[in-house]
Amino acid sequence: MSKRESPKRTSVALIAGPTASGKSDCAVQLALALEKQGRKAAIINADSAQVYADLQILSARPTSEEMGGIEHRLFGTWDGAEACSAADWATKAKGEIAALHAQDAVPILCGGTGMYVKTLLEGIAPIPEITPSIREMVRRLPTHDAYNALAEEDPERHAALAPNDSQRIARALEVVRSTGKPMEHWLKHKSGGIADQIELHPMIMLPDRDWLYERCDRRFLLMLEQGALDEVEKLVARDLDPGLPVMRAIGVREIAGYLRALCSRAEMVEQGQQATRNYAKRQYTWFRRQTGEDWPKVESQNCDIDAIFASLLRN
Repeated sequence: MSKRESPKRTSVALIAGPTASGKSDCAVQLALALEKQGRKAAIINADSAQVYADLQILSARPTSEEMGGIEHRLFGTWDGAEACSAADWATKAKGEIAALHAQDAVPILCGGTGMYVKTLLEGIAPIPEITPSIREMVRRLPTHDAYNALAEEDPERHAALAPNDSQRIARALEVVRSTGKPMEHWLKHKSGGIADQIELHPMIMLPDRDWLYERCDRRFLLMLEQGALDEVEKLVARDLDPGLPVMRAIGVREIAGYLRALCSRAEMVEQGQQATRNYAKRQYTWFRRQTGEDWPKVESQNCDIDAIFASLLRN
């Protein structure tokens, strides 16, 4: 990492992991520890659901009380009618990081969207616009058929993806069909990342899975108590494109089905809890496999801020 400026100015903390793992609380603890030293800190959202103003409850966006007096940025910034891609978020995050560094403050990235973090640090591949007709054709294919086609047209990418990873399978297939080059070709030309411009202080939270899944179940019930039904009802009333990320957020489809009388409340709760656990499992696997080997991974539900961020707190 570049240290052309003082560590205090170029440092960026990262607290990431699956949903319900306790990231937000740890981020606030770190920010408070920094402020005790007289150093300003702010938390920057890195969660693809918490970026949407429409999803305060279902995304578990921190409340004013939970923020602990610490400034939070990029929470509820996007309207649900506008898709926020990893590249869109990374552009905004870079701006917030630069602004905080200009104030001699420490940005603390906090969230569970691995692709957001990866894009910010490594940059994005310069993939040309996909031909609309190709995109439409690919997106209509069943995942199984798309996966088999990818084996022929981009074997390397096929080998790297799970058979049920529908989104990335479709993306890889539309890229190779539209550009004539496999995904790996474009990934080798990534640009715009900030990894070599900052001193990163990461922590990945990977608590016991049984504890995590039980917490996911309790959180979904709590969201219902806090008004998730009304939140989804208002969102559905907007009649947005069902393909938008905000409409595909965990819990939206399940609650919308209940509101349309397509399932009972008990069935909705079961489906919502299962969807949350499945999401947490995918995040858990991603952060365990896709992050740096030297990145501290906390395998308990408690984080020792002083120990894990010792070098940052000494600056």
